[in-house]
Formats: sequence, C-alpha cells, structure tokens
Amino acid sequence: MRGLADIANLLEAHGDLRRLLGHVGSLALPDGWIGAGFVRNAVWDVLHGRTPDPYRLDDIDVVYFDLTDVRADRDRELESRLRNLDPQVPWSVKNQARMHRRNGDRPYRDTTDAIAHWPETATAVAARLVQGRVEIIAPCGVDDLLACIVRPTPAFRTKAAVYRERLAAKDWPRRWPGVTILREDSLPKE
Repeated sequence: MRGLADIANLLEAHGDLRRLLGHVGSLALPDGWIGAGFVRNAVWDVLHGRTPDPYRLDDIDVVYFDLTDVRADRDRELESRLRNLDPQVPWSVKNQARMHRRNGDRPYRDTTDAIAHWPETATAVAARLVQGRVEIIAPCGVDDLLACIVRPTPAFRTKAAVYRERLAAKDWPRRWPGVTILREDSLPKE
C-alpha cells in the first residue's frame, strides 16, 4: 500500500467494510464518515498479513457535522438505526459539531477539522462511500498510517497525559508487532 487510492481500494474490495460504509451512507448524514480504527485497523491488518475484520473493533466511529442539531440523543437515535441494519456492530455515532466542548478545543469547522484534532495521525483518517466509490479524508496525511507509526496529531501534542493513557490502553504493538510508537516527549518542539 502506498497512498490514499490503495486505502480506498482496500475498503472497496472488502465486502464487510464496504457494506458498513453503505449502511452509514444510507443515513445521508451531513459530512458523514466512518473513521479512526475502522480505517486504521484494516490497513494495519493488511500490512501485517491479516484479513481485516471490522467485527473485532471495540466500536465503529461514525462521525458527521451538523450545527442544526447537536443533541446527543440524535446520535443515539442514529446508532439505533445502524444497529437495525447490522446488530453485530458496536456503532458509535458522534456529531463533531459539539465534540470540541468535550475535547477542550475551539469549535470545529467541519468533520475534516474535527478529525485533525483526533489523538494520533494514524487514526486521523476516515472513509465514506459516495456513488459506489470510497472517498478518504486524512487531514494529517496517511504516511504514518502506512508506515505503522503512532504519533500525536499536531493538535493533540498539548494533551500529553491523555495521549499516554490512550497508548497504554490500546497496546497496539501487541496486535501489530510492526507498529512503532512515538512518545510525545520524543517529538520535536513546535
């Protein structure tokens, strides 16, 4: 795998991944995507010689951006609709128009801006199905994802304690031995 097109092709070619993208697409969410581990794990599985399995995820992060209705209840309603489409999936739906408050950030402009504020560069990626083709957004690029490198996004470098806790909880090298973890204290200062 060498770039965005290869990641899109992987998601298009894998039946389970494509089907889940289709479920989310059927909701017609404004600026709606599936992100984080859904894309990261699929790529890392392939790079480690495994078949991607979205049913092994702790959750499938569905994100969208809608300033007109930021109720958490709406997200739960959307999760319920997705569970009706595929009850085996641990759906997690979050309107990024309100998530800045929980994360202590300035208001996000759109889903891409919100994803740029996610913890790791390899996780700050999302996909959606549009007219039968997979689109990818990766505001921090995909180089780290494809190289199996974990480092904080530029927006997350000031949240060192949260980053360390997340690394410990995820323990990615246990599942993917080729993953390299960069601690925030080893990064150049900006």
